[in-house]
Amino acid sequence: MAVEKQKNNPLHGIKLEQILVDLEAYYGWNSLGEQINIRCFNEYPSIKSSLKFLRRTPWARTKVEQLYLQYLRKVQN
Repeated sequence: MAVEKQKNNPLHGIKLEQILVDLEAYYGWNSLGEQINIRCFNEYPSIKSSLKFLRRTPWARTKVEQLYLQYLRKVQN
């Protein structure tokens, strides 16, 4: 039954690290920092520091996941 719930979730099976790699490659750190104003994107950004922050900050992770969904819609069209 859990598989049925995840069937319509476009984030299912995508690791947070992959989300960050894709977003950074598409937008760059400067644009990410403008769209989501968090220090790990604006001051000495790196995948490692961003992962550490996002894993313990649910509101920021939600914003990153929402931006990733927008990114997926752009690249699929």
